[in-house]
Amino acid sequence: MTSKVVLITGASSGFGKACAEHLAGLGHRVYGTSRRARFEDEAAAPGGDATASRGSVRMLPMDVREDDSVARAVAFVQTDAGRLDVLVNNAGLALAGAVEDTTVDEARALFETNLFGVHRVCRAALPILRAQGAGLIINVSSLAGLVTVPFQGFYSASKYALESMTDALRMEVAPFGIRVVLIEPGDFKSGFTAARVFAAANNEGSPYAERCARAVGVMEDDEQNGADPAALATRLAEAIAATAPRVRYPVGARAQTLAVKLKPFLPTRVFDHALMRQYKV
Repeated sequence: MTSKVVLITGASSGFGKACAEHLAGLGHRVYGTSRRARFEDEAAAPGGDATASRGSVRMLPMDVREDDSVARAVAFVQTDAGRLDVLVNNAGLALAGAVEDTTVDEARALFETNLFGVHRVCRAALPILRAQGAGLIINVSSLAGLVTVPFQGFYSASKYALESMTDALRMEVAPFGIRVVLIEPGDFKSGFTAARVFAAANNEGSPYAERCARAVGVMEDDEQNGADPAALATRLAEAIAATAPRVRYPVGARAQTLAVKLKPFLPTRVFDHALMRQYKV
């Protein structure tokens, strides 16, 4: 496999960490980002000493919610490596709770990371990729962006929006030699479970609290009994190595990927009923 310069957002844990370490192990030059990293801690100045970076993955500070933070990290990679071959937009948040219990501010904060954060990083990286006449953008979506999950309505909405934006981006940048693909994971055993945020109104006073708790309980059980994130890292490496990568890479348990395939063929009420039974709501 030809070594490539790869930038992965949200690489301090979970999917991002597994993917970064796997790609570095394959010989790629990998830069990961985290809100907690610091340029000073990582000696991250162009031409500086990289020995403080985690393993063979060089960690850079980036908050995908802030334009300046994104621009600085992307510019660092270009200066330090001289190019950028692959951008993996992995940073994301999970929000659980009924639609009624979720405030506009809570929903907006979720979209700020899951959709607009991806947009920011793409906008910062695309001038580099266009100038090179080549590049690959991989946006990490979710099977929940294809099948809406009860009590994760806004999370699903953010991933549906990401799917749509990615489809448009793929067509827009194709003439510049840039490929754009989606990785769509289902439930994996990772830090995603512990990082899930709940709407503030999801408490004892909510008429949805009991059903939400049951639904999230099913999600957590599926996640903790899910596959190792290494399986996703392997699929990501396949997409990077492919001469003509697929548009979408769904990765998950058979039942979850089957649900995606069946959805277009089942009446909506029948499909809804099946999901409600699955999540005990």
